[in-house]
Formats: sequence, structure tokens, C-alpha cells
Amino acid sequence: MRYLDPKADLTFKRVFGEHPDLVMSFLNALLPLSPGQEVTEIEYLPVELVPDNPLRKNSIVDVRCRDNQGRIFLVEMQMIWSSEFKQRVLFNASKAYVRQLDTGENYELLQPVYSLNLVNDIFELDLDDEFYHYYRLVHTEHTEKVIEGLHLVFVELPKFTPQNYSEKKMQVLWLRYLTEINERTREVPKEFLANPELKKAVKALEESAFTDAQLAGYEKFWDIISVEKTLFSSAERRGMRRGLEEGMKKGLEEGKKEGIKEGIKEGIKEGKKEGIKEGIKEGIKEGIKEGKKEVARSLKMAGIPTAIIMESTGLSEIEIEDL
Repeated sequence: MRYLDPKADLTFKRVFGEHPDLVMSFLNALLPLSPGQEVTEIEYLPVELVPDNPLRKNSIVDVRCRDNQGRIFLVEMQMIWSSEFKQRVLFNASKAYVRQLDTGENYELLQPVYSLNLVNDIFELDLDDEFYHYYRLVHTEHTEKVIEGLHLVFVELPKFTPQNYSEKKMQVLWLRYLTEINERTREVPKEFLANPELKKAVKALEESAFTDAQLAGYEKFWDIISVEKTLFSSAERRGMRRGLEEGMKKGLEEGKKEGIKEGIKEGIKEGKKEGIKEGIKEGIKEGIKEGKKEVARSLKMAGIPTAIIMESTGLSEIEIEDL
């Protein structure tokens, strides 16, 4: 039996956009809902059509639904992180919140909007062990004081590692489902088959359940992802190189200033013995060289290749190796 990856646009919408029982189980497992506030009934709301490039979603959400309390739930699978994604999520959630009321209706009719965003990328680099991020409007000093309305949840899938959280069993199972099932799956974990929702969700991924046209679209999706990742990676490398060049330029300038300062001191000292004019000249030259060495030493400690350091500082390979 061959399975498809549930993170793809086609499969994610097949599993969570066509099976109310599965999306309810998913929401209850992943959202910060208080006891007694679980989702028990939903209706799907219309979503915009997917563009040719699934990554250029603009304001498109994968799954939109509303429960019997009137709460609205937005679910989105994002394959590559971009700096504007949080703002887009806030925009979509705010738009869904505002659209609940017609002109002149009472604000008390407004119900909370929950936005659940699964990201197959790492974006919180300074939070190594935290994969779950929950945002809402709170008082900065008294965090128990909350303005109800928007609830934004981001999950960094690559950071997730299965843990034995008995109180979060379904959350672990659903995240394992998203991160473990793919085309290489040959044997489905027993824990999935023992759970009715997970078993149904796995069956929905069987390749035989899709038409040839759908499978072609599935392959195209991953081709697009591969291209986008390459473009993002190239852009990041260019940015890092520009940053490095600017840093090296600034370092050299600072090194020259310090070198000249130290050189003048040495020059004056030598000038007392052999003549101020020649001493200052030699001191300045030596100071600039020392400044370059300091810059080269810092670059070397940062792991910058020797060839780049030689090109940037004018020092020889031997001089750099001796640092």
C-alpha cells in the first residue's frame, strides 16, 4: 500500500476539508480550548480557489469552518516560512472576525476566531525546544486579563518530537500523523490503527483513492515546493553574503582606525629615537597591518574560508594560518 503525504495541498484538504469528524478531532487536539469548550459540531464555510502556485496563497485558507457556538476556525498548512506569514494570518483572522457582523448589529454577537497554522519549517530560531506558539490579546502586566476575539496558533512541525504526553495523546498522534506518514511509509504505526480518527485519516491518504489527474497535481505541488525552497535558500545566501561583506568592510575600517591610532603611538615612541617623521610613517603601516590581522582573526574564528579572508584583508595564507 502506498500513501501520500498529508501536508500536501491536495491531501490536507481531502482529510480535513471533507471529513467533519476528523477536523473536529484535530481542532480539539491542537487548539488551546478549555475543558467543556471542545468543538462538537461544525459546518464548513466556503474558501477561495487555490491558485496555480499553491505557495502564492495571498489570503487563502485551507479549511474554514464554524461550530454550533458560532466560533470560527481557520486551518492552514504552510510549507515554507516567510517573514510576512504572521501578518497574513492576523489579517485573515481579523477579516473573519469582522465579517461576522452586518452593519448596525450588536458587537456582543461576535464570537472568537481561532487560526491554526501548521508550518513545515522552523522560524523561531531562539526557541529551540518550543514548537507550539499561542498568541492572543493580553494585558502586558496582568496576563490573566484577556480581550477575547482572536486566537492565533503556530506549530513548527520540524521541531516536533513524539513524547509520552498522556494528557495530550491526541495532539501527539495528529502531529505524528503529519510528520511520519508519507510516500515512504510501508507500515502504519499500530497506535494510528487503534484510533478510529487516525485510522480513517490514514486510509484517506491511500494513493488508490486519488485520480490520475489528482496525482499529477500532487507531484506538481512538490515540484513547486522544491523550486521555492531553492529560491528562498539562494536569497538567504545572498543576504548572508551581503551581510558578511558589509561586516568585513566595517571591520576593516575599524581595524584601520585602531591601527592608525596605535601606529601613531608607536611612531611617536620610535620618533624619539630615530626621528618622528619616519617613526610615524612606519607606525601607521604597522598599525594598519595589525588592524587587518585583528579582522582576519575574527573572521577565522567565525569559520570564514581562508580564501575569502585573503581577498578581504590582503594578508597571505601563511599570515592567516599563524593567527
